[in-house]
Amino acid sequence: MSTSAPGSPAAREARFRAVYEATYDDLLRFAQRRVHPTHAEDVAADVFLVAWRRFDEMPQRIDDARPWLFGVARATMLNHRRGERRRDALAVRIADGTARQLASAEDELAAYRLDLASAWARLSATEQEVISLAVWEGLDSAGAGVVLGCSATAYRLRLSRARRSLRRHATSPTSSPAPTSATTTQGPLR
Repeated sequence: MSTSAPGSPAAREARFRAVYEATYDDLLRFAQRRVHPTHAEDVAADVFLVAWRRFDEMPQRIDDARPWLFGVARATMLNHRRGERRRDALAVRIADGTARQLASAEDELAAYRLDLASAWARLSATEQEVISLAVWEGLDSAGAGVVLGCSATAYRLRLSRARRSLRRHATSPTSSPAPTSATTTQGPLR
């Protein structure tokens, strides 16, 4: 086995392959939860194309490269879906799971899930994304901050506000309207 100089094309390729092999599955799942399943592999391919082109900007450690790649994926998806309301797989899964259970009024679990699905749908897309990064992606504050382009402290504040909003929507009457597209794409979390 031959060794290559750290800046050589062979060394760059070997490092890129290592990052690809270590992060591809996580990145694909990240994309599958945010876009139609038929588009997730395209998003992953676009992300790794960006990673190759911006190779020198990618963090050296694989653990640091993962949230960086998630950030690239997020930007890629936002570019493809600008102007559309974000669809989150969690809301779909909860709604699909409860739709079949609504026939049974005695089923408290179905009512709880319906309340949660309703509360989730009333969150802004920004709030859904903040919670999703912690719950579904398992990112810590620093990693989620990288994805959103903010500090770990700012992310924790956003997460706290998003959770408070979810609790408020879960306990308030369902007559409140869902957020409009203007509130889901702009403005700070409250």
